[in-house]
Amino acid sequence: MKHTRVLVVDDEAAIRQSLAGVLEDEGFAVAVADTGEACLEELKRRSYDVVLLDIWLVGMDGMEVLARIQEIGIEDRPAVVMISGHGTVETAVRATKLGAFDFLEKPLTIAKVAVVVKNAAQQRRLEVEISRLHGADDPRNAILGESIPMKALRQQIALMAATNGRVLIYGESGTGKELVARAIHELSSRTKAPFVEINCAAIPEDLIESELFGHRKGGFPGAAEDKVGKFEKADGGTLFLDEVADMSIKTQAKVLRALEEQRFQPVGAEESIQVDVRVIAATNKNLEDQIERGNFREDLFYRLNVIPFHVPPLRERIEDAVLLANHFLREFTSSYGRKAKELTPEAYRALQEYAWPGNVRELKNLMERIVIMNPQVRIDARHIPLSPARRAVFERPIDHFTSLAQVRETAEREYILKKLEETRGNVTRTAELLGLERSNLYRKMKSLGIVPKE
Repeated sequence: MKHTRVLVVDDEAAIRQSLAGVLEDEGFAVAVADTGEACLEELKRRSYDVVLLDIWLVGMDGMEVLARIQEIGIEDRPAVVMISGHGTVETAVRATKLGAFDFLEKPLTIAKVAVVVKNAAQQRRLEVEISRLHGADDPRNAILGESIPMKALRQQIALMAATNGRVLIYGESGTGKELVARAIHELSSRTKAPFVEINCAAIPEDLIESELFGHRKGGFPGAAEDKVGKFEKADGGTLFLDEVADMSIKTQAKVLRALEEQRFQPVGAEESIQVDVRVIAATNKNLEDQIERGNFREDLFYRLNVIPFHVPPLRERIEDAVLLANHFLREFTSSYGRKAKELTPEAYRALQEYAWPGNVRELKNLMERIVIMNPQVRIDARHIPLSPARRAVFERPIDHFTSLAQVRETAEREYILKKLEETRGNVTRTAELLGLERSNLYRKMKSLGIVPKE
């Protein structure tokens, strides 16, 4: 029950206080609200496991509140236990049909309330777990690709996900860094706890501390009510800091302290909050360059970069373009209710000869546009408006190769050179990205005629 939160909603102060006291004695974290409107506002600010909801409320009644709660997504939707001083069988049946877990009549007994709330919290956890298991099988969340870089990435995820080590994911925009972060969370021991994300580049500088750590009412101009931050929402689970390089130095200092102590202070608060959060960060920038320019703290970099991941751009795994295109076509024809579509060999060639500066996101958007704009079943190169000038950077004519070994050596040499370029010649870092021992990489470089330039 450590993370079980209960919201008591009743317009009688004595009942609110009595129920809160009973549930706190049982080990639950309890909050109270006196109206249906206040209940819904509180559910917007914080996730609860169970709501004890009185039917007869001033203003919006309990039944209407129950119906509104059922519109919340299953991950954040609490179990609802209705309470009433003069309920009927008809009322109880109606509440159950609207989604209530149980129905209690006043006067309430301590033993009955405690048992029902425990059962309701357990039922909610089971529903969320089933939902997450289904989500793991959702093809929209799958990390697709049969290229060597993607197979290596999936292997790295499987190997590292079970640890509590912090992860730093490198990759260009549109490569799927968030999917990798979610996969790490789903395969970790924290999978039943929240996965909370924040895009550091999308939050204004004057609001990001409030988003991360929350704030207290009056903590700054415009703070009209308390707000729970992302760190607290992720307690017990995973916090994903996307585009972490876009945080200011001031915010970086506070994040560093929160990582070191697993404790932070909401803006305007005097007390600190203890949490247990695994942080996964992602960036499309070279953080070592950002450190040299004074834009990123070196100590924060070393805290985040415990386990580095690299998500390759689509041009480095161009053989996956066809597989991904077909996947997105199936997804969008299904969601839009259109006939299945088929890519011709000419279309395949066009996809594989393009450099994809927008990566997988650009390919996905293109397939959606094709499904919407083209009624025909067969899709050929005419329907794929891609600039031939932006050919894949590693595209090579194959006629001059004389053996399969030469093809393999050429591909390996080019891939290693690309990784060395990304790490500015750092062999140790390159070995980490490639999943090789440093000595093995040196031997491979020597055999391929690559001279280290550390």
